[in-house]
Amino acid sequence: MKTIEERLAAVRALMREEGYQALVVPRADEYLGEYLPAHNERLRWLSGFTGSAGFALLTAERAAIFVDGRYTVQVRREVSGNLFDYCRLGEDSAAQWLADALQGQGQVACDARLHSLRWYRDMARSLAGAGLELVACEANLVDRCWLDRPAALVAPALLLPQQYTGESSLAKRRRIGAALSAGGADAALVFAPDSVSWLLNIRGTDIPRLPVVQSLALLHADGDLTLLVDPGRIPQGFAQHVGEGVTVVPEAESAAALAALRGCTVLADPDSANAWTQLTLEQSGAELLPGQDPVLLAKAAKNEVEIEGSRQAHLRDAVAEVRFLAWLDAEVAAHRLHDEAVLAERLRALRAEGEHFVDLSFDTISAAGANAAMCHYNHLNASRPAPLAMDSVYLVDSGGQYLDGTTDITRTVAIGAPGDELRRLFTLVLKGHIALDTARFPEGTTGTQLDALARQFLWRHGYDYDHGTGHGVGVFLSVHEGPQRIAKQANTTALEPGMIVSNEPGYYRDGAFGIRCENLLVVRRSRREGERPMLEFEALTLVPFDTRLLDMSLLGPAEVAWIDAYHQRVMARIGPLLHGDDYLWLERATRPLTG
Repeated sequence: MKTIEERLAAVRALMREEGYQALVVPRADEYLGEYLPAHNERLRWLSGFTGSAGFALLTAERAAIFVDGRYTVQVRREVSGNLFDYCRLGEDSAAQWLADALQGQGQVACDARLHSLRWYRDMARSLAGAGLELVACEANLVDRCWLDRPAALVAPALLLPQQYTGESSLAKRRRIGAALSAGGADAALVFAPDSVSWLLNIRGTDIPRLPVVQSLALLHADGDLTLLVDPGRIPQGFAQHVGEGVTVVPEAESAAALAALRGCTVLADPDSANAWTQLTLEQSGAELLPGQDPVLLAKAAKNEVEIEGSRQAHLRDAVAEVRFLAWLDAEVAAHRLHDEAVLAERLRALRAEGEHFVDLSFDTISAAGANAAMCHYNHLNASRPAPLAMDSVYLVDSGGQYLDGTTDITRTVAIGAPGDELRRLFTLVLKGHIALDTARFPEGTTGTQLDALARQFLWRHGYDYDHGTGHGVGVFLSVHEGPQRIAKQANTTALEPGMIVSNEPGYYRDGAFGIRCENLLVVRRSRREGERPMLEFEALTLVPFDTRLLDMSLLGPAEVAWIDAYHQRVMARIGPLLHGDDYLWLERATRPLTG
């Protein structure tokens, strides 16, 4: 089945055979993570949509695809409007769409492994109000139709030495287990693979860009842990590496391992753990204690070893990025306007020369001209990568996975003379970046409370952007890490020392261009005294911004001073690591704005 129409027809035929009137197909797998291995890209197979978030609803006659603001442009390019209604996450109601399509009669099927418990219960309640029933199907309907579905990759995990982690697995497990006991739980469901990987000081290679081991775990209050994993992912020396108290159980036997917690109080996150796992615990006689994954905060607040490792990874990453930008400028000056694929590969190759490099941290967003208006554009999904366009900008959002850190940086680069309007908008974006970077805030402050700092200058001119301003970042783990976040959407997690977050305001004009300025920051205690304990940010990313895109009339003295001070720091730290033309380029790129 090669066409989307044929795939939709096959799934609809199976729905009729099973007696279902509708089907929910999320962009998710059983671990509910952002990055999926190829064999779990069900939404892409069914619709053609390649974005990182969304879901489809399918009935006998109609279909809809729901995406968030990052993908409103992209979804119309990738998904046929003749086959799917376009709907907006957070604005359009899936339950209402189903009620309208089914006229209040029928069963809506879903795979409970691909949805959180909260989603499952909320959707069941909403559908019941419309006379519909949510049903968890035993086997995934898309999988049954996907006849050429790729096989899952299974490779042995990497055992990450304590020189990179700063703490043994046994110490982590006992520390977090003690907190479980104090909170009245006998055990916790550690569901996210990055949480499991961090807890056991292991990393995986089964998913490109995301070095986690696909697994889940049951952490007991005494620090013992039951790891539910494909045995093929367990390497030699695993038992000695993780320390005493870890039992490995094949993931195929998960139901039995969950049933063994009968009579126990189990902490589980209804928002991040799948419904099937928690429903199985309940049906087996365990008591669910709703709460956040107990590993999240411990993982988010990095220790000194992890922070220093991140600093070192960013130094090596900056060398690659500066060498790339120097090369790019020389190529444009020579009228060699490469396409997005050539540019992305050049940057990847330069990163790969760095010590401890393992992989990219995500597919590089190499976006020329109008393609940059799609926040998460991927030239690999384009029919033909676009060449650079003169008198525009090139947006490159990229990062690396190193044994000692994870990087993520966006730079917007002038190609020729982009014009006054583009320079004005770039400057408004950079002003917001500076405002967030220089924020000083009391302990207990959340990212939601800081988000407006980055948007204020765009807002004053009637502009905005439809993505968060900052996400958490791991250490040789996920480039998108919670629970902290800087965004309009409410987030109750206070920023703590050691947390790494991105600072990435932007502006996007459909069909024209995109702008984003992104550094990674680490939260630290303020070095200035105050009446209350205060926090501030330290920039980990050390790469110059393109001063050719500045409208100096929009910058105040403090902002000019920030740019000069940041560029002076970049030159001091990165300059000694460069040679020849690369060094000369950096010297010019960091030249003070004020004589």
